[in-house]
Amino acid sequence: MAKKGTKEHYSWVEADRASGEIMATALDAEAERAAHPRGVRSKRPFNFARWFRATGWRHIVGIVMVVFALFPIVFVVSSSLNPQGTLTGSNALFSKIGLDSYVRILTDPQVPFPQWFGNTILIASVTAVATVFLGALAAYSFSRMRFAGRRVGLVTIVVVQMFPQMLAVVAIFLLMSAISDWFPAIGLNTHIGLIMVYLGGALGVNTFLMYGFFNTIPASIDEAAKIDGAGHARIFFTIILRLAAPILAVVALISFIFTVNEFAVASVILIDTDKQTLAVGLTKLVSNPRYADWSAFSAGAVMAALPVVALFLWLQKYIVGGLTAGAVK
Repeated sequence: MAKKGTKEHYSWVEADRASGEIMATALDAEAERAAHPRGVRSKRPFNFARWFRATGWRHIVGIVMVVFALFPIVFVVSSSLNPQGTLTGSNALFSKIGLDSYVRILTDPQVPFPQWFGNTILIASVTAVATVFLGALAAYSFSRMRFAGRRVGLVTIVVVQMFPQMLAVVAIFLLMSAISDWFPAIGLNTHIGLIMVYLGGALGVNTFLMYGFFNTIPASIDEAAKIDGAGHARIFFTIILRLAAPILAVVALISFIFTVNEFAVASVILIDTDKQTLAVGLTKLVSNPRYADWSAFSAGAVMAALPVVALFLWLQKYIVGGLTAGAVK
């Protein structure tokens, strides 16, 4: 204990006084919290104008966009449940409900809907897988390798994709017709020929999309693998493909949706009814000007959308990351 009057004594006195003040402050704060429970004292009265300026207008915009997007879907579903088979009686949504249209399109021998559905799923699946694989190979080459004509090739890919595929329908028909004379298995009226046409039209934009994503993957990973003795093939299949899973899922989804909805090229190449896709086959239901079975057409459209919705829900966790990750390169 320091002697009274010394410097050490006054230091102890000041320390005791400071600790007492801290204790008193803590007791006062505890009493304040007990008197005013948490959240009660700081809560402000609700102000509609303040809420609307901050977040309310966003809710209104979101609701308007959801209604705008859902109205065509609701109208198609209502038309598919209408037994009359015409759109004129479908103006009142869900005024009549029945499954006659679904039964008619699934059981009518003149409308091979199950065959069209199977053809569409087969063509879309093969096209999506092949597009992802070939596009990833090309994007990896442009991203990791340096060769003559690399930059010119990238620019050419972008320029070629500016022209719609519709402009080449006549040329595609003549080309596939000539191929049929030499190789009938991949020519006109074959699924393989249609898949090859789809691959040629979609590889450009998908390659450029995956190229931007591959650039975000650090090249040091490749260098570390090369030090361990890995070649380009091993790096691509064991490292790059796993890291690029988001963009691969996005490209597969885009390719699948495009193939399911495509009509122009499929209607030119596929001639036989049993080989046609849903987009081509369902059009026949409404092509007759005297009687167009819009109810069966709507029922087929609803069932055709189910695989796309299922694939979208399965890959939705990759979509945002895959679309935005390569946008900064």
